[in-house]
Amino acid sequence: MGMRPPTGLPSLSRRSRVLLVASVVLAALLLLGPRFTDAYTNWLWFGEVGYRSVYLGVLRTRLILFVVVALFIGLVVWAALLLAYRSRPVFVPVAGPNDPIARYRTTVMSKLRVFGIGIPVLLGLLSGLVAQSNWATLQMFLHGGEFGERDPQFNLDVGFYAFDLPFYRMVLTWLFVAVVIAFFANMVTHYVFGGLRLAGREGTLTRAARVQLAILAGVFVLLKAVAYWFDRYDLLSSTRKEPTFGGPSFTDINAVLPAKLILLAIAVICAVAFFAGIVLRDLRVPAMAAALLVLSSILVGAVWPMVVEQFSVRPNAAEKESPYIERNILATRQAFGITDDKVEYEPYKGESSKSPLDVPADAATIGNARLLDPNILSATFTQLQQRKNFYGFPEALDIDRYNLNGDVQDYIVAARELQPAALSGNQRDWINQHTVYTHGNGFVAAPANRVNKPQSDAQSAAGGSDSGYPLFMVSDLFTDIDDQQIKVEQPRIYFGELIAQTDPDYAIVGTAEGQAPREYDSDTAQYTYSGSGGVPIGNWFNRLAFAAKYAERNILFSSAISADSKILFNRGPRDRVQKVAPWLTADGNAYPAVVDQRIVWIVDAYTTLEKYPYAQRTSLDGAVEDSIDQRTGRVIPRKEVSYIRNSVKATVDAYDGTVTLYETDTTDPVLKAWRGVFPDAVKDESEISDELRSHFRYPEDLFKVQRDMLTKYHVDNPREFFTNNAFWSVPSDPTIEGGTFNQPPYYVLLGDPETNEPVFNLTSAMVGYNRQFLSAYISVRSDPDGYGKFTVKQLPVETQTQGPQQTQNSMTTADAVSREKTLLSNSNKIRYGNLLTLPVADGGILYVEPFYNERNTGSSTFPQLLRVLVSYRDAAGSVKVGYAPTLAEALNQVIPGAGALATPSGGDPAVKPKPGGGATPPVDQGAATTTPPDDGTGRPGVTPPPTGGTGQDAAAAELDRKIEAVRTAMQSGNFTEFGRALDELDAAVKAYQDAGGR
Repeated sequence: MGMRPPTGLPSLSRRSRVLLVASVVLAALLLLGPRFTDAYTNWLWFGEVGYRSVYLGVLRTRLILFVVVALFIGLVVWAALLLAYRSRPVFVPVAGPNDPIARYRTTVMSKLRVFGIGIPVLLGLLSGLVAQSNWATLQMFLHGGEFGERDPQFNLDVGFYAFDLPFYRMVLTWLFVAVVIAFFANMVTHYVFGGLRLAGREGTLTRAARVQLAILAGVFVLLKAVAYWFDRYDLLSSTRKEPTFGGPSFTDINAVLPAKLILLAIAVICAVAFFAGIVLRDLRVPAMAAALLVLSSILVGAVWPMVVEQFSVRPNAAEKESPYIERNILATRQAFGITDDKVEYEPYKGESSKSPLDVPADAATIGNARLLDPNILSATFTQLQQRKNFYGFPEALDIDRYNLNGDVQDYIVAARELQPAALSGNQRDWINQHTVYTHGNGFVAAPANRVNKPQSDAQSAAGGSDSGYPLFMVSDLFTDIDDQQIKVEQPRIYFGELIAQTDPDYAIVGTAEGQAPREYDSDTAQYTYSGSGGVPIGNWFNRLAFAAKYAERNILFSSAISADSKILFNRGPRDRVQKVAPWLTADGNAYPAVVDQRIVWIVDAYTTLEKYPYAQRTSLDGAVEDSIDQRTGRVIPRKEVSYIRNSVKATVDAYDGTVTLYETDTTDPVLKAWRGVFPDAVKDESEISDELRSHFRYPEDLFKVQRDMLTKYHVDNPREFFTNNAFWSVPSDPTIEGGTFNQPPYYVLLGDPETNEPVFNLTSAMVGYNRQFLSAYISVRSDPDGYGKFTVKQLPVETQTQGPQQTQNSMTTADAVSREKTLLSNSNKIRYGNLLTLPVADGGILYVEPFYNERNTGSSTFPQLLRVLVSYRDAAGSVKVGYAPTLAEALNQVIPGAGALATPSGGDPAVKPKPGGGATPPVDQGAATTTPPDDGTGRPGVTPPPTGGTGQDAAAAELDRKIEAVRTAMQSGNFTEFGRALDELDAAVKAYQDAGGR
């Protein structure tokens, strides 16, 4: 008795169907519910910040792309299924009683609409979801213009590569997707309904199946021909194996480019062969065409360029590649904003016979030499200015400048923010965390070039509590505005960097009329937020939406939320800028500034392109990351770029969260395109106030990228470029032991040679390629006058001026330094501050480095300035090292009399002392020596004995006694005695050296 073939798939019971439907509904809610919630809360948030047009514009573009691509893919797949079904054989041959296809054929026939419509809809939806992420490509195509620059190969405007080509590529990609999916859908349908059978040695194919599959395959090959055409343009952004330069090489232009045209012609011929399958029953012609296409792509597209590269280019690489290196140099300079009109190169000797006293501009440079390292002193700011445990400062502080009392001075600045992670105990209760502790309090600044008093005082040499600390200027709720040097009308900080580090970062503020304030202001006062920021959360629908967003039921049931309450969220300055302008790349560091008596965060933002013809491509995270980023975990932009501009400066009000975008580069074609997309998002440059502009800094991230490019692209000659001989390197940070991270650039005030006034610059030393000797010094102006102007001081290759790493080694191995470091390291943590490279004396290089100590006695210790290290190479080529409690003393040890230019410690932090007060007499002690103290320093003096013979023996005996006194003081734990003993030892060492000891 023969078995009856199955008639379909097993049917489900009623209970199973109910469970299945319920599971699908629950999965849909879990999948779509959070997205609807986010969409609604984002709608509210964008309305609050005034950028709802951006939200709607992005949403509209995404929906258009979703609908267009979903419909296109769905219709193509539906047509492929429909054609295959309608042309199925009338009589379907059955392979036997165990035919595996019969079951599926029966199921499909019983549910034609489910399969015939469901499959295209599902594939269309998935394709639409993927395509909507390309919304920026569509908008750039619609609004992009011209750059005014043409590529040297095809003579097309760069705008074609930036705006048009990515869109054409996107369209071509989705055409490929549609044809491939349609081909397989059509083929499977023919197989299920008998149009395609695999039985027998060769199988069989109905005429309808052959025609349809041949057309789809022919269209695919035609699309491949179009792709070869566009591949020609993509060659100008080639990332092939050439390590020396970016963009296309000789092989790309002379072998790969012709190969693309040959392959295009072959693809057209192969497409004709596939279309011939419509009338020819013999499938060998299309099969041969497919084989020809594959073989030609291997031989013409890969083997031939390899042959040209190995046998024509490699033996004559310098000559062959020179024209393309020259194109790469010009394009890279243009793409990264380091063209000759922005970068001025000047020769620099690296040594000088002059004294800084003879160069008027050096008074500003040396007088503003920074002694406070913003990347070390966060703990000091926290311990001395934290006020409450739930306030804090970022791990890396910031530098800005202010004009107080007519003098420009750079300051270490920070906002005293709320630090939710520091809340403890009952402070972490939901009510307290989100409705009581809601804001920070105040702006703190300290002049960067001096401390309250030097560590030379005997009572503080061991790390006392009253010396070597910043001179704080505080603007907060506890300081009357009339007494503030930097006046802040509203010191409360609801939006900041530390707040954004907590997830979730929301605060619920506002109370109903008549209710008592609940937000913490001080131990005796509460506050109710009155700013314009925040989304109303008084109605139940909004409460439900935010309760779902944060999975927090207290938002629904808490009595602390009234009809007038608002919720503040997305409180990080950088996050807010990135959210309102998703087409921009925000800088990793926002910094606070006081503008018009309000605290605002300033965020730099960049327009970028991934492909700029002939330009070098770089990874932002690779070019930007340095030793500070490694230590602080700062956010680093991560993307590949070959074009970047700092075309937008953004501000975020620390009180109400207002985000304002300002145009700062009116020539940027990318920003012009985006302003066409969102006309009201960015304000004109003319709306930037003078006070706000005075706080703009040249952004560090951009500078690091440009610095990385200048290591190679300062070279003009293509042949010299190819040899790498003239390349530079970014020096490793010498203050980090055991690491090879790049030295960060430093903001410093340098004297302008023309006006002799201090100019705020971002600077970096450069060393030779895989060498340690100084090769160049790069600085870029941050002041409004000349903003963005680079100066590159190039040192001669025939001289060898010590670079940062070599200077650090020579300074730390000097006798006085190593001896004191050894003594201190038993009970103190030694920390080296930023090693500044300063051009002085019209050709000389002065290195200045603060030397901090931190006692290893408990968690409440924090860094304080102990000594200052300086290094200078004089005209005779001798490198001298100075080491003293003050910059003035250290300078006098290496440049006689130059200490008169240094700014003395102490005084009113708002009043910049005139340089020279309290400087030690000029004494040239040679390399690695220190100067005996003045009587006015407060340090115990030791009268130098006569040199040689008895005097040297007496000095040695005195030195032994002082060393033993230091050991005794250390064992006693009396830091006052230890400080006095340490100073006496220092004086004894000087006396021994003066007596001729070594």
